[in-house]
Amino acid sequence: MPRTELGNRVAVAAVGIPFGFGVVYLGAWAVAIVLAGVAVLGVREVYRIAEASGSRPFQLLGTTATGVLVLSAAFVQEFGLWSSWAAVLILALTLVAMAAAVFLRGSEGRPLEAAAITTLGAVYVGLGFAFGVHLRVFPGVSDGAIGWAGGFLVAFPLVVTWIGDSAAYFGGRRWGRRKLIPSVSPGKTIEGGLWGLFGAILAAVAWTAFLLNPVDEVGLSLGAAAGVGLLIGAVAQVGDLAESLIKRSAGVKDSGSLLPGHGGVLDRFDSVLFTLPLTYALMMVLLR
Repeated sequence: MPRTELGNRVAVAAVGIPFGFGVVYLGAWAVAIVLAGVAVLGVREVYRIAEASGSRPFQLLGTTATGVLVLSAAFVQEFGLWSSWAAVLILALTLVAMAAAVFLRGSEGRPLEAAAITTLGAVYVGLGFAFGVHLRVFPGVSDGAIGWAGGFLVAFPLVVTWIGDSAAYFGGRRWGRRKLIPSVSPGKTIEGGLWGLFGAILAAVAWTAFLLNPVDEVGLSLGAAAGVGLLIGAVAQVGDLAESLIKRSAGVKDSGSLLPGHGGVLDRFDSVLFTLPLTYALMMVLLR
């Protein structure tokens, strides 16, 4: 990595990490508002990538639905009730997008792609970030009020994902020899992937031992934490590869340029969109 790019990444982290901890401390609505903003920026990048490949999704419709999906997780904090509400919203989005395709795209405007990508973007980005809000109000851990209760739980998949990603990057640069899936992401190696898994496991165990259990009092065993870290590390790499595949198919290098040294929102949060829902599902099993 060029020295200037590394410096940009460090600078973004120096600002972003304290800001992120401040947000999770302020409670569920603060998390929801910030994640909704990030989600809107992220889904716009999805639509721009789609436009680069010739599709024309309905951006206003999709970005609105994406923001509403995230904010609704704070408004309807009970997961069972929220999931029913979210399903209705996604169905409505799909039907409205199909209707819009009839009147605004026509048979020559690739209407199926326009409607499908509009809905896919909202589901991919909006639902992914909504699980961050649900982790902040996880049953038996937090009611979403100001404080650290629930704060370290929502930070858990973020920290594990990004430490695993960093370990994969530096481990791959130092020891990487065999390409992982060169047709999707030429720079990723099998050795880097293994280092990413190792880093994710260590991060998960350390976070659980020193912050998650003492502060949020979740009672997660270190063995279970290691298993969760392994799964997060593996799924994070799939999320990263999925975004790489989307960009590669459209001939796009970065999803955006919002974050110096990182690229766009999707470039930084692609893995998190996979690991936030995974972490919620695992915690529902392990903490009940």
